[in-house]
Amino acid sequence: MEKTHYKQEINMTPELMARINELISHYPEDKRKSALLPVLHEAQDAHENWLSIELQDKVAEILHIKPVEVYEVVTFYTMYNTKPIGKYMFEFCQTSPCCLKGTEDLMDYTCEKLGVKVGETTADGLFEVRGVECLGACGYAPMMQLGDFYKEHLTEDKIDQLITDCRDDKIILHDK
Repeated sequence: MEKTHYKQEINMTPELMARINELISHYPEDKRKSALLPVLHEAQDAHENWLSIELQDKVAEILHIKPVEVYEVVTFYTMYNTKPIGKYMFEFCQTSPCCLKGTEDLMDYTCEKLGVKVGETTADGLFEVRGVECLGACGYAPMMQLGDFYKEHLTEDKIDQLITDCRDDKIILHDK
């Protein structure tokens, strides 16, 4: 199966570099790699919520590490995206407590409402549905993450309202 390589314009603005350098400053010079996760978050947030190979290479250069050290992290964690994604990423927890409370049915319902399969982006570029590992909120199952926020005790009605609110641009994605 052929892999698609997505192109991305890399824009390391002075503001972004200031944030990255501030993060790096929290670690000794010989431990710059320790800043990798927060630096990846900053880079991803500044580049339409995804990390191209070229952007990952730039992060490696900034941190003075090998590109493969960045690739390993980006491909391990579901919070990093290696292709363009929908503006609103519905990340459903699909571990046992949430599954016992019906998350799989809610994922199916959401996909049907949006006309996509898990992992696909809607034609308008607004939505993507993804299943992820434990989000650490088992007491609020079924739940999902939308941007930086948890949406808990989900029902079909709550999903319908979230979709409406996203389409009406009423959802805040980041706590910044």
